[in-house]
Amino acid sequence: MDKRQSLIWMAVLIVLALLGLLIAGLISEKSAQAPAPVVSSGTPQVGGPFTLTDEKGATVSDADFRGKYMLIYFGFTFCPDVCPTELQVMTGAVDALGADADKVQPLFITVDPARDTADVMATYVPQFSPRLKGLTGSDAQIAAVAKEFHVFYEKAPDDSSSADYSMDHSSIVYLMGPDGKFLTFFPPGTTPDAMAAKIKGFMG
Repeated sequence: MDKRQSLIWMAVLIVLALLGLLIAGLISEKSAQAPAPVVSSGTPQVGGPFTLTDEKGATVSDADFRGKYMLIYFGFTFCPDVCPTELQVMTGAVDALGADADKVQPLFITVDPARDTADVMATYVPQFSPRLKGLTGSDAQIAAVAKEFHVFYEKAPDDSSSADYSMDHSSIVYLMGPDGKFLTFFPPGTTPDAMAAKIKGFMG
């Protein structure tokens, strides 16, 4: 199995896992109507608090984005194709919201903090949109936020890279509500218009 097939399978597994979380949430929610004791809030446990560094070198946390919807994607700047494609979809979806675009904050969180410093992010993210923020941090900080979002990532040997490695990672766009809670996710292949329509639906 080559690297591209491996990434496709990883993405499929992540999507299935998230679908499982959503289904479990719906089942728990339905069960809450029965007289049996409720042991779950019915909300998929995706996302959580984080503290990272933005492309300007400033420390930011999830709390800084309260009041806005967050579109979050995990990737790395040396990614040759998948990450740029998803970032274009994300920023295209935000632009498609028109007057509601200011209600959404797109975030790009690196899984390769060794190379993706704040300076690198400052050069990279404006290529997609002035709205996009790039977040990096220590290895421990990145590991912690990736765990909160159930994101898979690991180094992979790559002789074509100047650093001799690439990053295998899941490719999912997450939508979080203005309260920081998980709303839904978008798998690879989602179009900007479809993403924008679903976001709009949450806005009411």
